[in-house]
Amino acid sequence: MTSLATLPGFITHFLAGLVLLGAAMFVHVKVTPHDEMALIRRGNTAAAVAFGGTVLGFAIPLHSAIAHSANLVDAAVWGVVALAAQLGAWFAVARLLGSTHAEAMEEEGAMARAVVKAAVAVAVGALNAGAMSS
Repeated sequence: MTSLATLPGFITHFLAGLVLLGAAMFVHVKVTPHDEMALIRRGNTAAAVAFGGTVLGFAIPLHSAIAHSANLVDAAVWGVVALAAQLGAWFAVARLLGSTHAEAMEEEGAMARAVVKAAVAVAVGALNAGAMSS
């Protein structure tokens, strides 16, 4: 069956993508000044929206890295580049909006900031992915 001939490649690339995505989310949670996972566990919708945008914003360029790289090492290197771009965007937006601390995620207006953070994360991810494919 020739349609399954590429299954081993799919499995390795998919698993590597999951590992890279998980590692990026781990790094994001450790590097940013508040524990988004704790906020999400407490039911904080703003934290969930912002983190969801972060996940999507990293998954988009990671997809491009996997699709356009010569091998898994190359994809991992571009994954690190994507993570650096996402973290840079996160800190820039947090500084612009004045919401770098956990208290900001709890106060009124947090959802508005979360939506902007999520949108910027996805936009940076899309731009990152486009740049990787050129």
